[in-house]
Amino acid sequence: MHLITENLLVGSIDDAQEPSEVIGTLLLVAEEFSITPAAWVDYHRVPFREFAKADPLKLMEAVQWLEPRAPKGRTLVCCRAGMGRSVSVVMAYLCCIEGRTYDEVLKLVIARRPGAMPLPNLQVAIEQVRQLRRAA
Repeated sequence: MHLITENLLVGSIDDAQEPSEVIGTLLLVAEEFSITPAAWVDYHRVPFREFAKADPLKLMEAVQWLEPRAPKGRTLVCCRAGMGRSVSVVMAYLCCIEGRTYDEVLKLVIARRPGAMPLPNLQVAIEQVRQLRRAA
């Protein structure tokens, strides 16, 4: 697991299957996996395809699910390796909910999660999520 902000972490499928007890919220974003979450975890799944372009509607769903939960405690976002899809969802949350710039968030994530590889087209998809949120 890698701490991105005080409350947001990214991790692998192994982290999702056996989360630390400090994790209260878990979002699984790997299309190819499903888990039975730990009893104490608030759990949701938004399936993203590995290495595919970022899907703005799925990003929107993930961000909306995280919005009321992430500020309340340790939230783990997981995919297969914790490097692509999970990083992309956390980046979208930080841009759309906390109002940070894409460049600022990219620098933060790369510093905190070595090997981070955001999904293709992520910056465009995040802007589409912002537009959808403004229109709602």
